[in-house]
Amino acid sequence: MTEHTEFFRRAIDLNRYSNGVAIRIIKAYNDVIIEATNRLATLDPESITAYRLRTILVQLKESLNTWAGDSTLLMTEELQGLAILERDFMVQQLEAIRPPGAETIVRSVEISPDFAKAVVTTDPTSLDIISLSDDLPGAVRTFAQITVADGTTLTLPNGEIIRNAFNNMTTNQAQIFSQTIRTGLLMGDSVETIVRRLKGKLQEGSRGTIDQLAQKGGVVTVKPTHQIRTIVRTSVTQVTDAAREEVALANSDITQKYIYRALLDSRTTALCRSLDGNIYKWGEGPVPPLHWNCRSIRVALIKGAEEIQKSRFTDYATWLEKNPNEKLKVFKSPKRVEFYEYLSKKYGSKDALRRFVRSDGSQLTLKQLAESYPDARI
Repeated sequence: MTEHTEFFRRAIDLNRYSNGVAIRIIKAYNDVIIEATNRLATLDPESITAYRLRTILVQLKESLNTWAGDSTLLMTEELQGLAILERDFMVQQLEAIRPPGAETIVRSVEISPDFAKAVVTTDPTSLDIISLSDDLPGAVRTFAQITVADGTTLTLPNGEIIRNAFNNMTTNQAQIFSQTIRTGLLMGDSVETIVRRLKGKLQEGSRGTIDQLAQKGGVVTVKPTHQIRTIVRTSVTQVTDAAREEVALANSDITQKYIYRALLDSRTTALCRSLDGNIYKWGEGPVPPLHWNCRSIRVALIKGAEEIQKSRFTDYATWLEKNPNEKLKVFKSPKRVEFYEYLSKKYGSKDALRRFVRSDGSQLTLKQLAESYPDARI
């Protein structure tokens, strides 16, 4: 099994792991909402006074604040343990790619006890976010990274840290909870109808996948369910990649460059598709996560044999050409597929993927593509 296969298998395992952590946090959140709706359900519409409603909302906000704090602590503990596991995984991978007979010893690194804590609690406003340059493949760094006394600190893709993300979620959903009740009462809806609107079909102890829990939910649970999954998944990518890079930088005599790898499926974003297969120096190239739910990885290359290793795997452009039935899933519309075919013939499939992305990393619209390539006649 090649090192690339190992990394992809690891990426799949990490996705399953992040889903497991997310479900624990989602269920705890849902329990808070269910408890509040159960209290609401005991009230008679005629007896719902401003005081009683205010009491329920105050209790809800207090419970949500507790949930946010507990969830942040859980994430900190999980990510700290994960960072150590990923450090060990990276050491094993460097051992695997070390040239036969080489006397070089693979060095490990010390993971600070506060490594994950720094990731989830540092104020992101103190960091200088660097955006993609006009030369997308040569972009230096998408997100800032600084080293502080208690570990490595990284921002999440939108500059929002986990604690703030959870706190903002509780504030927003408490407001929606309150507004939904008030609107329902003004419309003359029964308490039962309002409760069902708030929580959907969720019950205490409801089980299922993240998508199944979202499908059962109501107006104050569906969006948070998806948000929690996104926060957890992105944070897992962030911490694992940071831990791997620390090991790579400590072993510059074995590896000085990495290859950017996007997962080969239709869910991969235009940005990651365009970067797949590019080689960069550790500490200089694009650093996953490049966006929310980013699943891309960086694979270490043997010093002096980077191009040989690169030739041993299939990049996204090649995979897409070998799987034409996936093109509509990837590009979402026949017109975009036509543009891709046109650009592939003119520039090659790899360059065609890059031309779908603006210099800031976002995807071009159909109108922008048409204006950029008026000779396409599509």
